[in-house]
Amino acid sequence: MKLVILDRDGVINYDSDQFIKSPAEWKPIPGSLEAIARLCQAGWRVVVATNQSGVGRGLFDMDMLNGIHNKMHRAVQSAGGRIDAVFFCPHTAEQKCDCRKPQAGMFKRIGETYKLDLTGVPSVGDSLRDLQAAAAVGAWPMLVLSGKGKKTQAAGGLPEGTVTFADLAAAVDHILKP
Repeated sequence: MKLVILDRDGVINYDSDQFIKSPAEWKPIPGSLEAIARLCQAGWRVVVATNQSGVGRGLFDMDMLNGIHNKMHRAVQSAGGRIDAVFFCPHTAEQKCDCRKPQAGMFKRIGETYKLDLTGVPSVGDSLRDLQAAAAVGAWPMLVLSGKGKKTQAAGGLPEGTVTFADLAAAVDHILKP
C-alpha cells in the first residue's frame, strides 16, 4: 500500500494563529485539493494527522471539528480526490498526551490502523513538530513553506532527511515523479 500522511492546517488549508474554529474559516491553499486528487489517482492513500488543541482549549467542540472535516472531505472529493481518514489529537500541550505531535502516538496509531510500517512513508507538514513525529517512526519528513513552513525552515534543527518544497502541490510532484 502506498500511503502519504498530511498535516492539515498550513498544508491543505490556510492556518490561523487564532485556530480554524469553524467550517467557514477552513479555506484550502490553492493547488492543495488538486494535489491530493493526483495522489489518489496515482493509487496513493491519503491520511491527515493533525493537532487540534482548540478542542481541549474549549474554542470549538467535536461537532464543529467534524463540520470542518466534512467540509474538507467534500472539497477534496469535488477535486477528484479522497482523504481516507483524519487522525487528530484534541489535547493541549499541557496535557502531555502521547498523541500530540511531536510525540509519535498519532503516527503509531496510523501504522497500526493500516497494518503498515511507516518507514519511508512521505509525511508532509509545515511545523517542526510535524517533522519530528514523522521522523520518530521512520517516515520521510517533508517540509512545505506554506503555513508556518518558512518560520520552521528559518529556525533550523530539522530532522535528518527532511526535504523542503514550496507547497503541497510541489511535494506531490516530487512524490509522484518516476
